[in-house]
Amino acid sequence: MPYDLKEIAAISGMPGLYRLVRPTRAGVIVESLDERGTRSVASARNKVSLLHEISIYTQDYDQTVPLTEVFDRIYQKFGTDLTVTNKSEDRDLATFMGEIIPDYDRQRVYMSDIKKLVSWYKVVSSRLDYQTASAETEQPEAAPEAGVAVAESEAKPKASKKTATKESTEAGTQQDTAAADETLSTAGIIPAEQESTEPINPEITQDSASTKKSKKKAE
Repeated sequence: MPYDLKEIAAISGMPGLYRLVRPTRAGVIVESLDERGTRSVASARNKVSLLHEISIYTQDYDQTVPLTEVFDRIYQKFGTDLTVTNKSEDRDLATFMGEIIPDYDRQRVYMSDIKKLVSWYKVVSSRLDYQTASAETEQPEAAPEAGVAVAESEAKPKASKKTATKESTEAGTQQDTAAADETLSTAGIIPAEQESTEPINPEITQDSASTKKSKKKAE
């Protein structure tokens, strides 16, 4: 991932972008993504839209482009110096968007979306580091703990290793499925719905206890 947007959010009623710090009883503590880095509390009434959950409509109704990928495309083509701003002419902004996403939906992606996209990219590219693919590949190899983890896993019985691998694979598949389901499109408004931290459709299972009781007779 070029720019890590998992903790970056746009908050209704609060200009700019913010980094989520930690939740509180009244809401969540956020830090402005600017030079000041001012911290404040976003109440539960504010709509928090995480950037990594936002996507852009394409002409294919079944396909959207995640904002993380959009930012990556912008970086690959323009770096951190954009040729347009949120105050540029609509014609220039439309041309810019067409260069980044040639098949973006002209009817469902509004000019206000493109202006917001440009503003967000300028903030993110100036405050966050771009992570190259090579750096991401080298990180697991450079971690000294990796060798220890491998040695410990090899010492375990093969049956346990297979079971753990299967459970990890299933867990990863479930997480990927959940992430895919949460992919949102702009619908003319780039901010996505607030992510819910509560489990969906919780199921509580209880082992049914036998209602019969056995009595022993005294001899």
